[in-house]
Amino acid sequence: MEGVGRVSVLFRSGFIAAIAALAIDQASKLWLLNIFELGRRGSVSVTPFFDLVLAWNTGISYGWFRDSGPLGQTVLLAIKGIAVVVLAIWMARSGTRLAVIGLGLIIGGAIGNGIDRLAYGAVVDFALLHVEIGGKTYNWYVFNLADVAIVAGVIGLLYDSFVSPGAAKTPR
Repeated sequence: MEGVGRVSVLFRSGFIAAIAALAIDQASKLWLLNIFELGRRGSVSVTPFFDLVLAWNTGISYGWFRDSGPLGQTVLLAIKGIAVVVLAIWMARSGTRLAVIGLGLIIGGAIGNGIDRLAYGAVVDFALLHVEIGGKTYNWYVFNLADVAIVAGVIGLLYDSFVSPGAAKTPR
């Protein structure tokens, strides 16, 4: 019975991470769209290397498959839904807090971007990192906080897999 209690505490940590990532992501997007009115303002310089810009991403990572139309959007959403279920099962079976929280962050980020796709037909991206070198500006891809949660979750899983070999793997 002790193992069941540990699993539920670990799963709760992942669930909290997912809810937190989802809430922060959606709150930031709603604020930027409806209160700050980023679409009306255009590009807003925050620091010499960070701007807020509104980008509607109809594709997946790095804008891949952005011209897939309504059927493509439905397929992407279905794939995302299946991925969330698989990740939740993995999370329920994981044995370390870091793996569970990492999976929770990935799930929360995926759901956040999925909500955008349902609500707007595209993912709301707004963060742009850039650097100027020799008079030429180099931009990173425009992203959002759901993307940050997903990347942080993947980094957590990778770190966990090196620190605790086998810990991030799903038990057989």
